[in-house]
Amino acid sequence: MDLVPALEEPLKQPLKSVLGPATAKVMAEHLGLHTVGDLLHHYPRRYEERGQLTHLADLPMDEHVTVVAQVADARLHSFASAKAPRGKGQRLEVTITDGSGRLQLVFFGNGVHKPHKELLPGTRAMFAGKVSVFNRRLQLAHPAYELLKGDSEEAVETWAGTLIPIYPATAKLESWKIGKAVQTVLPSAQEAVDPLPASLREGRGLVTLPEALLKIHRPHTKADIADARSRLKWDEAFVLQVALARRRHADTQLPAVPRTARPDGILTAFDDRLPFTLTDGQKKVSAEIFTDLATDHPMHRLLQGEVGSGKTMVALRAMLAVVDAGGQAAMLAPTEVLAQQHHRSVTEMMGELAEGGMLGGAEHGTKVVLLTGSMGAAARRQALLDLVTGEAGIVIGTHALIEDKVQFHDLGLVVVDEQHRFGVEQRDALRGKGKQPPHLLVMTATPIPRTVAMTVFGDLETSVLDQLPAGRSPIATHVVPAADKPHFLARAWERVREEVAGGHQAYVVCPRIGDDTDEADDPKKARKSPEDEAEKRPPLAVLDIAEQLGRGPLQGLRVEVLHGRMHPDDKDAVMRRFAAGETDVLVATTVIEVGVNVPNATAMVIMDADRFGVSQLHQLRGRVGRGAAPGLCLLVSEMPEASAARQRLNAVASTLDGFELSRIDLEQRREGDVLGQAQSGVRSSLRVLAVIEDEEVIAEAREEAAALVAADPELERLPGLRTALDALLDEEREQYLEKG
Repeated sequence: MDLVPALEEPLKQPLKSVLGPATAKVMAEHLGLHTVGDLLHHYPRRYEERGQLTHLADLPMDEHVTVVAQVADARLHSFASAKAPRGKGQRLEVTITDGSGRLQLVFFGNGVHKPHKELLPGTRAMFAGKVSVFNRRLQLAHPAYELLKGDSEEAVETWAGTLIPIYPATAKLESWKIGKAVQTVLPSAQEAVDPLPASLREGRGLVTLPEALLKIHRPHTKADIADARSRLKWDEAFVLQVALARRRHADTQLPAVPRTARPDGILTAFDDRLPFTLTDGQKKVSAEIFTDLATDHPMHRLLQGEVGSGKTMVALRAMLAVVDAGGQAAMLAPTEVLAQQHHRSVTEMMGELAEGGMLGGAEHGTKVVLLTGSMGAAARRQALLDLVTGEAGIVIGTHALIEDKVQFHDLGLVVVDEQHRFGVEQRDALRGKGKQPPHLLVMTATPIPRTVAMTVFGDLETSVLDQLPAGRSPIATHVVPAADKPHFLARAWERVREEVAGGHQAYVVCPRIGDDTDEADDPKKARKSPEDEAEKRPPLAVLDIAEQLGRGPLQGLRVEVLHGRMHPDDKDAVMRRFAAGETDVLVATTVIEVGVNVPNATAMVIMDADRFGVSQLHQLRGRVGRGAAPGLCLLVSEMPEASAARQRLNAVASTLDGFELSRIDLEQRREGDVLGQAQSGVRSSLRVLAVIEDEEVIAEAREEAAALVAADPELERLPGLRTALDALLDEEREQYLEKG
């Protein structure tokens, strides 16, 4: 929510500028703030308390203090430095006293002029800053100060008690300058048009928008901040949920062909030949999907399920239901390896049902074709022909499916695997190939906390598969502290040899490929001093590790490498050899993260595991234990035991519940990262709303938004809300939601 009409006045304009032109320019270029409204919605990140007044005799180290004292002495020194080589550097040293002790203040560079004029001996003032030590003496560097005119005790108390807003700032514009600019435009807050319906605001006891803006920028008490934040959280949650509710409402107005499975069709034949029974979760989710497919507007459903929870089975049954109803289904996979794998597993599961029209094919069968970029010309021509004639009921492919040449006879369902790897435009192009909008099923193995699903995928209904099918083996996960206990790492390689000796295979995963520092350090991790040493070393690389293992602890085993820079044919060849059991150990980057299925692989060693996110480690771990034998995942790290990185690894080792881990992951990253990635690079609109902590607000806002949009889809009675929506849905975001 960025703008409200009265606040659209630019900060920088040719004739009269709200702020100085230089300040306005920096705000526009470095903070993306162009109007009075933008600036009012640039909220403080936190608040400093000037602190209770402290006597100079008992100053605490490294703490923010406020003191009232008199200037005893002020001296200006010149010095030479790298920035001022000819002795032109300036340092102002001011000594202050309050009767209980003395303290030195220092100011440098251009910052000396004002205090040099104002802090004359005998002047009484309040000083606020952080206590540090220099040459074994306590000092305050560049403290904020306020001169005391007269001897008003009240002025002292008021000034010391205020909460100082600290704004997200840049090197070019300090927080206090932003604070001053906000002070200039704050009167305009009175004209802010409120996007929340009055009944909703009053029913929830929320303050008005002008009051919230005043309280967030100029709070008198901590209660003011709390009031403002609860109100502004509601704005963000509600405006976003209204946008999504309108999107869902618009979707229900689109026409779609209802697709209902025949009772004696291919789906029934398929279910009859399954060698196992579906889990309760699979039955429940299938029922939700079949209900959606039978309606006359397009299904938009997100299917979340842990790695190996049987999502492909659910998607295949949906595709067969559509084929039964005379339509075609397309499954879009992010990589050729994955498309080929889906094609293999679908044709295996269907058996003769996948050989429709062929000798020996079942009477209810249909053709299942594969379409990828690297297919030979003849195979490709045949696949395209099968699609346009309707001979093929199911097609599985990569983005090659989206090309203009690809025509369908009657596309009824699009299944997108691993949605976050596809651009919105690509999904949209495929959906445009139906005579009427096809139904859409989006699958992801990345567990998404409920609130993120409501915020990012809020225009999709969500189904969750949280049971693992019978036959999946448990995975034991252990942290290997390579720096503290090197013999643990030696034991890890012995375990790999034991698994191979038992007829199984193993993965070794590294953060980068090698030959340069391509995917260098993970910027998200805090750089704490005990971790510095481990941090400075570049992450371990596939090519180096493969060579070391082949010469050392895994000598004699068949070791191969796999990474993203290899030619697609070479990658496929390596994967095929590994799947066929011709390779014992595969040393790889995260290219194996999604969809690689080798049931005989039982062990995984993740090097520099602290360089990966929690959800990514969980995804990687899901590659083992896919067969009858139990899986083993070893997380190798050189981080010290007390570090945040190690705590993250301990969390992964302690649970196999992906939803629990995704919450931990999100708490450790900024929501903006999550939303930013999911919203196709759009700047996150969330400033005070925290996706995990504010679960209740988001859930309630979603309900309120749905009810409001059902009653008034065009928001005719709520001009303030319409304006806020227009600001949220700038063109990029509008496209994102349009296509979601």
